[in-house]
Amino acid sequence: MSLRKINTVLASIVILFVFYLGLSFILIPESSAPGVGLPTWPEGDGGGFLVMKGIREFSMGLVLAILLLTGHRRALGLVLLMEAVAPFGDMINVLTHDGSVVAALAIHGLTAVVIAINGLLILRETRGIDEPAAIAPAAQPQAA
Repeated sequence: MSLRKINTVLASIVILFVFYLGLSFILIPESSAPGVGLPTWPEGDGGGFLVMKGIREFSMGLVLAILLLTGHRRALGLVLLMEAVAPFGDMINVLTHDGSVVAALAIHGLTAVVIAINGLLILRETRGIDEPAAIAPAAQPQAA
């Protein structure tokens, strides 16, 4: 199997996982929240923050999906690297709020590493390759 196919499969899995997380936090935040590793459920109307997390996750998945589907693989690699910051930040959040160290490292830390590796592999795959012709400048008319 080629590096391109492996990267595409891995990126697709990441995208589907991000969509799943986003929809879970949007539709059933009370069921999703205990799995993130934080020790307590938000008090008052704190559940709204979980929906915000879900919307963030879902929009991140949309960006990745659009880049994958339109063939902008170098941009996809760069965005994957950028988006690895979110689960890394979640890991730091869990660790600094007396959450589960195992959840912080195994869930958020591992997710950040997988996303970053996928981004680096796609950048390696696309080294020296131009983006799709759709974004290339228009051809100059030929003189007669």
